Amino acid sequence: MRSATPKVLHEVAGRTLLGHVLAAVTTLDPDHVVVVVGHGRDQVSAYLAQAAPGAVVVVQEQQNGTGHAVRVALDCLDAAGVTLDGTGPLLVVAGDTPLLTGETLHRVVEVHTAEQAASTVLTAVLDDPYGYGRILRDTSTGLVTSIVEQKDADDAQRAVREINSGVFAFDLAALRDALGRVTTDNSQGEEYLTDVLGLHVEQGLAVAAVIAADPDEILGINDRAQLAAARALLRDRINTRWMREGVTIVDPSTTWIDADVLLEPDAVIERNTGLHGRTSVSAGATVGPDTSLTDVVVLEGATVVRTQGSSAEIGPGATVGPFTYIRPGTRLGPKAKLGAYVEAKNAVVGAGSKVPHLSYVGDVEIGEGSNIGAATIVVNYDGVAKHRTVIGDHVRIGSDTMLVAPVTIGDGAYTAAGSVIVDDVPPGAMAVGRARQRNVEGWVERKRAGTSSADAARAASPTPSGPAAADRETATPEENQQ
Repeated sequence: MRSATPKVLHEVAGRTLLGHVLAAVTTLDPDHVVVVVGHGRDQVSAYLAQAAPGAVVVVQEQQNGTGHAVRVALDCLDAAGVTLDGTGPLLVVAGDTPLLTGETLHRVVEVHTAEQAASTVLTAVLDDPYGYGRILRDTSTGLVTSIVEQKDADDAQRAVREINSGVFAFDLAALRDALGRVTTDNSQGEEYLTDVLGLHVEQGLAVAAVIAADPDEILGINDRAQLAAARALLRDRINTRWMREGVTIVDPSTTWIDADVLLEPDAVIERNTGLHGRTSVSAGATVGPDTSLTDVVVLEGATVVRTQGSSAEIGPGATVGPFTYIRPGTRLGPKAKLGAYVEAKNAVVGAGSKVPHLSYVGDVEIGEGSNIGAATIVVNYDGVAKHRTVIGDHVRIGSDTMLVAPVTIGDGAYTAAGSVIVDDVPPGAMAVGRARQRNVEGWVERKRAGTSSADAARAASPTPSGPAAADRETATPEENQQ
């Protein structure tokens, strides 16, 4: 991957590669989950402590092959006193196969159990099998005879298109016995887990195979190009699933939905939209176009257009956008509105209240039915700490108002446009926080003579000769000096 991040911790569809594998494995309700780590062990172990705290982490100090990894895992479990009763199969899965599904793993276990096999392998038939171990079968019985790795295969074996996925189910006793006899007699000098199947064949034990219905499931990730390909495949799989469950996705090719997102039937997702994390969209809501939401709850009937948001809740029938930025902690009540070029952070907007355009509302609580005029700024930061503003019900905040927190605007109050509000406003009051306007007559003709502005002023002047001399006396000394 040419990355400081271990391969299995690279992400697709909101999960790491390893996270996708763990999600598939968890559907089997296993008695134990064991993760063998080698390269980047500290980072992988730290991830597992958060994502799968019940998993047993086993360190493979020297990476001597897949067979060695399984043997080390079993030895560590034995040393830790973990009892494996042997009543169920042991499943081995690679950690870099994000497309693998729980349904396919269930099929592997079911076939393995039904066939009473010593070992079972998940296979796939690929148009281009390069790089994968080839499945060799008995031509008369169709049973698996061995798996030959790409580097050890001859020309005839490399022509085989059925490949090993790296997913196996084993009878535990038969596996332990075979692992003790696996050698390193191969081009890599490693203990191949695939050799276990050959040993089982030599013993006359049953070796079963399950061909994956979708060959994409077994694809492993080894570089950024394969990562991008897997990301696109997962996008298409996720989008198809939601469309078949009643969600309208207008343009699936430009819609990216993470694995943990939840959508309800009759939700509409417009083009160029990304839904990430644990975002949920309820029935009748429309999200997009050109929208990116992470961990946002969009309730029924809401509309979110050309918006970026995270860790927020958009109430029923609420409207957001266009060109709106919703930051963590923001909650919109029913039919509330955040309009064009509005930024909201840790803001509670009550039912029916509106912040229509060109405003910043941060660390604020707005009651019901209030209107916040254009270019309103909630001044929540004094350079040291954040402070909260409370705006009551049915308040009218005039355009270009500065609310300097902490401040409370009472129910039904108004603020005059252009005001700077630094004190609480009682319910029903009109707050005016601005200087009285003064007009200095004739200033442009005197101080900007010869400009187009002066010419226009002269043409519109009530006296052809320009302003009276007395008007000059209305200007302050400072203004006369400009």
